[in-house]
Order: sequence, then C-alpha cells, then structure tokens
Amino acid sequence: MSNEKRSPGAGDTASEPMQQPRYTGIPTFMRVPHTPELEGLDIALIGVPFDGGVTNRTGARHGPREIRNQSSLMRRINQATGICPYDLVNVADIGDAIVSSPFNLEASLDEIETFFDRVHGAGVVPLSAGGDHSVTLPIMRAIGRDRPVGMVHFDAHCDTGDDYLGSKFHHGAPFRRAVEIGVLDPERTVQIGIRGGVNDAGIWQFSHDSGMRVIYMDELYSIGIKAAVDEARRIVGSGPVYVSFDVDGLDPVYAPGTGTPEIGGFTSHEAQMMLRGLQGLNLIGGDVVEVAPPFDQSGYTALTGATMMFEILCVLADAVARRR
Repeated sequence: MSNEKRSPGAGDTASEPMQQPRYTGIPTFMRVPHTPELEGLDIALIGVPFDGGVTNRTGARHGPREIRNQSSLMRRINQATGICPYDLVNVADIGDAIVSSPFNLEASLDEIETFFDRVHGAGVVPLSAGGDHSVTLPIMRAIGRDRPVGMVHFDAHCDTGDDYLGSKFHHGAPFRRAVEIGVLDPERTVQIGIRGGVNDAGIWQFSHDSGMRVIYMDELYSIGIKAAVDEARRIVGSGPVYVSFDVDGLDPVYAPGTGTPEIGGFTSHEAQMMLRGLQGLNLIGGDVVEVAPPFDQSGYTALTGATMMFEILCVLADAVARRR
C-alpha cells in the first residue's frame, strides 16, 4: 500500500467512490477504501459487531453493518469546522473485529483485544463502531497498555458498575475494569450526560471515588455546552485521550434504536458541538457504540451514529496531522 495520502472523492470524476451515487458499491464506513492492510494508514475505521455484554435488549451486533450503510450519506468536508479528514490523513475501512466464540463473553473480549493489538502495534489510530459498550474495554486494553489514557465519555450511564448476574465484563462496567487494570486514568476522565433512574443509589460511586468528573444531565443544561467542553478539556489536559460515544447519551427522540434508552438526553446538535469542541486535544482513538438497528427500522439511529463517527473522525484526523 502506498504511503501517499489518500483523498477519496477529492476530484469530480465518476470513478471516485465519494462522487458515485450513494446507493452503489460495497458499503464501507464513509465510502472510504476497504483494505485489511495497515501499512500506510493513519486511521482505521473498524466494526465491532458484538453485543454479548448487554444486560437487557440485544441488537447492537448489527450496528456496524447499518452504520456503514447510513454512512454513505456522509460527505467529505465538515462544513462547521472546515475539516476534511481525507486531506489530512490516510483513512480506510479495515473490516470487522470478528470473534470466533461469541457465546463466551470473556474469550470474545480477548479476541477483540488481539485485533486492536495489531492495529495499535502498527501505529494506526482506531475509530470503531460497536457493538455494545463492553467492547471499549478490550480496545482500551490494547491502546492503553503502554500508559493509561484519559477519556471523554458521552453516555446516559457511567458504565462503572460491578458484578451483574455473575459477570464483571458486561456493558455497564467497562470503565471500572479499565481503571482497575491501569489502562484508563480516572483523574483524566470526564463523563457527560449521565441521567435516569437507578435501582442502587451508589451504582456509579466508583466514578466519583476514583476521581472521574461526572457531568450529570441536569448540570450539563445548567452550565451549558461550552462550559462542559471547557471542563472536559481542562480535565483531560495534554495527555492521550480516547473518545467513547454511546448513542443512548442522546435523547431517544434522536436515537431510538439503542438497548438502554433514557429520556431527557442531549440533542444531536449539542452532541456535534461537544465533539467539535475536542479539536486540538491529543486524541488517540474513539468509538460509537450501542446502535441497535432492530429497534429503529427507519435507520435514523444508525445515521445519527454514522454522523457522530464522522465528527470524531474529523477531530481525530486533525490530532494525527498535528502530531505528524
């Protein structure tokens, strides 16, 4: 693979994927080239079709495929920021992190980790589409092994719970596990949009006790989007930062197709503004998780997920270009 920077769709000929009709061709994320090879890549777009860690409604295993379909609606340039990621870095869809033992949760997470070990070892920045939120743990185990990373986390839930129905590796606990094994720095972690009822008043106590900054939904609306972004930037500082976006952080009117919807969330535009506000941070990876297409036959949730993935791609590409 050439080390020259790809810029898919930069011209106006019908031979370029981004200039062809959106309903043609084999679906890839954002209509970028597909390749299993990592040489010459800066950012790899990856599907993680696994939802063995859900505690209630399954369906996120179908997320990557439908996000690929809906991402054909993405264009090259972010009109709000002016960023064209394809002019800055080499981007490709390298396929899915497929597990061979999906009925074995812990073995599946190990397989996902092995996949991302290869990506990280090649010096390629991963941007993934899940899958349930349990898949972020093996990604962090791969990219945070050399040093713990900070995180900006958008979600309705802190996902720092503990044992549930005999497992510590479900989608409600990945960030507790990540802190415990030293791949996530809790004091450089901010969680935005937390809300909803709970059965245990202390279910997210680990977030507070470990030093994470939790911005509950009421506080977000009280201080405003800009103040929340400023707070996130202050907390994560100049160190390496991972962005994890659970679509249930959005109000379900914008993302009904998810396993654990919580009313009263932020809007899709507010989400875009917060993601754009991360530009300039030392971003080293990201994901969009919990898109469950079976709960939204319109495909709108997957479109929203694809759009958030594009927003993360823009700030990731900017970060990679700045480091280079």
